[in-house]
Amino acid sequence: MRDALDLNTVRIYVAVVDEQSFAGASRLLAMPSSNVSRHVAALESRLGTRLLERSTRHLRMTEAGRLLYERAKPLLDTLLSTQEELGAAQRELRGPLKICMPGEAPRLLAPILAEFCSLHPGIELECDTRMTGLEVLREDVDLSIVFHRGHQEDSAFITRELATLPSIVVAAPSLLARTGMPRHVRELKSLPCITTLSALKGQPWQFQDAAGEIVKVPVRSRYRVNSGELAVAGARQGIGFAIVAAYPCQEDLATGRLQEVPLDLRPAPLQLLGAYSHRHSVTGRVRALLELIQVRLAGPLNPPMDPRPCGSI
Repeated sequence: MRDALDLNTVRIYVAVVDEQSFAGASRLLAMPSSNVSRHVAALESRLGTRLLERSTRHLRMTEAGRLLYERAKPLLDTLLSTQEELGAAQRELRGPLKICMPGEAPRLLAPILAEFCSLHPGIELECDTRMTGLEVLREDVDLSIVFHRGHQEDSAFITRELATLPSIVVAAPSLLARTGMPRHVRELKSLPCITTLSALKGQPWQFQDAAGEIVKVPVRSRYRVNSGELAVAGARQGIGFAIVAAYPCQEDLATGRLQEVPLDLRPAPLQLLGAYSHRHSVTGRVRALLELIQVRLAGPLNPPMDPRPCGSI
């Protein structure tokens, strides 16, 4: 029977791939760079194949290296998660937690983040609200909070639904005076609309039929923004129709600044997602934060949570 692979050596190889350098793995693992190189060389010798192609500027996996990484990384992540779960009852959560979210997410999440850090004094939170979307997971973050509407595209990212936010179509009275009140989603194709890049990426609006299937409606838009606040400001000025989350819009509707547009299909709800890359271990810190967010957002979202006018996506 052949000798089993040394798990620690495989862990060092995975760290080199994740950090894209021997020096980075050395810093991550707190061990000399020469030891990292020696372990990877020993692993290649043990397997009888080259795992990495090295140059002065680049580090690239061979096919064999990629196979080993794809098989070993989930196993190492599972072992790490298991270790954290087994020790959770004996120790408090502590350490750095880097997250990012769009600028409007704090309206929902600021109290929850503060509660989380209060419950776990050992957590060192860093939250960046300047970055949005799944592309930021290529940065050094543990978790990205994103808004999404409709079907999720296949990607290399893992997503976890945190909350579902019912949505409505709204318009200003001045716009409705010019266009009339549409009754069918197909009418929106010829009407001015506002699109939000963060949730819809400027693509067709998405509705749900009676069976829950997504119906896409291409719309005309000269006002495309990456902020729900900007979208609603445009709607108030009569620039176009807008899809918005319903819960923070009650004041705008009550005062008549906006009117809800009743259509034959309802807008697809806005989803609040937690997303992370396959490359990152799902630590107990991330898992605990996601669970707290889900618990706190499980009930109905009441307007008093934020008395400001409508401004979500």
